[in-house]
Amino acid sequence: MNEAITHEAWQAVALTLKLATLTSVFLLFMATPLAWWLSQTQSRWRAAVGALVTLPLVLPPTVLGFYILVLLGPHGWVGQLTQAIGLGVLSFSFAGLLIGSVVFSLPFAVAPIQYAFEAMGKRPMEVAATLRARPIDAFFRVALPMAKPGLLTAMVLSFAHTVGEFGVVLMIGGNIPGKTRVVSMQIYGHVEAMEYAQAHWLAAGMVIFSFGVLIALARLKKRNDRVLP
Repeated sequence: MNEAITHEAWQAVALTLKLATLTSVFLLFMATPLAWWLSQTQSRWRAAVGALVTLPLVLPPTVLGFYILVLLGPHGWVGQLTQAIGLGVLSFSFAGLLIGSVVFSLPFAVAPIQYAFEAMGKRPMEVAATLRARPIDAFFRVALPMAKPGLLTAMVLSFAHTVGEFGVVLMIGGNIPGKTRVVSMQIYGHVEAMEYAQAHWLAAGMVIFSFGVLIALARLKKRNDRVLP
């Protein structure tokens, strides 16, 4: 096994886990207020914002990655901003990879949280209001605890989706060992080099991981069905 999995492969695994963890954490904080707004608002912008959030589901990853690459590049407005404040260009860096991963996995975080908020109905918040709880207090003490299964599902999906990224990673991060080369790129590199034994070990690990994710999601769904009406 040690001969089959090289040092570069272990680097790719570590980088992938780091990327997936950070992406999941960022998405939890970003997706929760967005999902709450989408579940509660009657604004005419709801459909447009919802479509924008869902867009990464239907766009080819290379298309999404290309436009993010342009935005982060030296001539993009994000790239110009990061250069102006001394951060340099974020394309082909781990930071750029993180930005792309957050955008790419956003719908996988928003959808389950939004569903959890919608499924609990308006009654709990109305009861909290009759008890003179402030909206912000009711949100943290009533809505969030009731939406816990959705939050957990969002974390699992975001993590798993980030681990399996390829197209966006290729466009934004390239294939730099120890910096932007994640597991999917490492497998691709092994196949290109006809190193099938190394590719098998990593691919098998991905299959086992994916199976574990499906089991975890099934258990979360069962728990969600018990908690939500």
